[in-house]
Amino acid sequence: MTLLAEAARRIPLNRDRVLSAAVVLADEVGIESLSMRRLAQELGVVPMALYKHVANKEELLGGMVDTIVGEIGPPVPDAPWKSAVRFRVLSARQVLLRHPWARPVIETRTNVTPAVLGYMDGFAGMFLAGGFSVDLTHHVMHAMGSRMWGFTQEVFDDSAGARNQHAQVPAEARAAMAQQMAENFPHLFKIAAAAAHDDGSVVGNGCDDQFEFEFALDLLLDGFERLHQQNWTSGGGKGK
Repeated sequence: MTLLAEAARRIPLNRDRVLSAAVVLADEVGIESLSMRRLAQELGVVPMALYKHVANKEELLGGMVDTIVGEIGPPVPDAPWKSAVRFRVLSARQVLLRHPWARPVIETRTNVTPAVLGYMDGFAGMFLAGGFSVDLTHHVMHAMGSRMWGFTQEVFDDSAGARNQHAQVPAEARAAMAQQMAENFPHLFKIAAAAAHDDGSVVGNGCDDQFEFEFALDLLLDGFERLHQQNWTSGGGKGK
C-alpha cells in the first residue's frame, strides 16, 4: 500500500466523501457493480461504517444524484430566458455524458431530494423570470420532461451495446437485413439510409446524438417563445 493510499484511508469518513467515492466507483465499474461492500473496500472501511452516513443503497443512489446535480452549471445571471435554459440543459447533458450511470438512476428515483427539487425550481424560475405565466410554465415543465436533465428517450436504441452488436453481424447478413427493411418498411429505410454515417455517436445506426438532442431542444424553446408571445393559456388557447 502506498503512503498516499494510507493517508487517504486515514481521512475521516463523512457523507460527502462517501457520495463522492460512490460516484467515482460508478463511473469506473458501472452502477450494476456498485455495492455497499465494494464501496466500503474502496474507502478502506467495513460496510457498517457506511450506514452512519447513508441509511441504505437507495439513499446512496439519491445522494449520488445530488452530487452530480451540483456539477450542472448554475443559471446565467441576467441572460435572456431562452439562452439561460439552453445553457442549463446542455450543461446537464455534459454532466450525464460524464456519468453514464446517472440516467437510469434518475429515471428510477421515487424519493425527490431537496437538491433535485432545487434544480427543478431553478429551471422553472428561468421561465418565470422571462415573463412566462405560471400556467404556461407548468405546461413547459411537462413538455421538457427528462430533457431538462439532458437526456430523452430516443425512438431507436442508441446504446453502445446495440451498436457493437450490430457491428458484429456479418456484412452479408447486414445487406440482407437492409434489403428486407427496404422492401417491408420503405419510408424508415429511406430515412435510415440518408442518415447513415460513420462518426461513432449514433441514434439507431446513423444519427448524431448531440445534434438530434439540440434540434429537438431548439424546436421546444422556439415553440415556448411563440406561445409566450401569444399570451397562451391552457384555459382558452390565447390570453386576452
